Amino acid sequence: MINNEQIQESETYQPLGPKTGLVAIVGRPSAGKSTFLNTASGEKISIVSPVPQTTRNALRGIVNTSLGQLVFVDTPGYHDSDKKFNLKLKDIAAEQLENADAVLYIIDSTRPVGKEEELIADLVTPYINKTVIVINKIDMQESRVASARTFVATKFPKITASRVIDISAEKDVNINEVLKQLYEIVPEGDALYPEEFYTDQEVDFRIAEIVREQAIMRLRDELPHAIYVEISDMEWRRDGKELWVRAFLCVEKESQKGMVIGKGAEMIKTIRIESIKMLRKIFPYRVDLDLQVKVNKNWRQKDQVLRKLLK
Repeated sequence: MINNEQIQESETYQPLGPKTGLVAIVGRPSAGKSTFLNTASGEKISIVSPVPQTTRNALRGIVNTSLGQLVFVDTPGYHDSDKKFNLKLKDIAAEQLENADAVLYIIDSTRPVGKEEELIADLVTPYINKTVIVINKIDMQESRVASARTFVATKFPKITASRVIDISAEKDVNINEVLKQLYEIVPEGDALYPEEFYTDQEVDFRIAEIVREQAIMRLRDELPHAIYVEISDMEWRRDGKELWVRAFLCVEKESQKGMVIGKGAEMIKTIRIESIKMLRKIFPYRVDLDLQVKVNKNWRQKDQVLRKLLK
């Protein structure tokens, strides 16, 4: 969680006025981008799961401190693949880098450097003067911080030492140090969003993402990327005290439908109940969910569906 006093303790940073900027978060799938965003903002912005490429969109999380406002854009994990679905995810990540005021490059210290890490480093290189690099998951036993730092030193020999930071996004270690460095990069300016905002996501999108998260957590070994969620209807009930939502968990094949429903409909019931629990923590009103399953054959090859899902 953000601590304004800790951020202001920086000896080198003396702002002339409030700072505001867009910060693009990039990294390999499952590097911890969404976890960082949720920890830094103090709210659940991005869904999180052990499944690579859980994030499909550029999601915005907003951090407000006395130094200004940082608007983080959590991009999909950069994945080396020529499939249409993955190419669109890569385009989203690349576009955000170009438009951002600052870049946060997250490296997973528990995994060896490979081709994908090299590709991301090459992607970041033109923007290194506005980049902060973090070595994540230092709290984990399999972490290899020295190896990750050697890679950074080789790829970015001129980067300022203070802009390479060891962190644990999950345990909230050194998150304030990262924010200090980002505030030094972004320009002065008025806030882009009111102070009480912590995301600009629409309600239907947030609901769909929570349902998808709960489904992925339970079906990750069978069909994590074959699922998307369609919100077909929403209406206020009980004099505006409850939001009723009809949603469909969509799969690619008829054979997958039974997996999502489960024996005696136990799987779909569990996904619905756990989604409702999470939604009631996020929203200041009750959310009721009518959740069903339907097949949209080979949806990952349909441009119309991809344009709607990948923004």
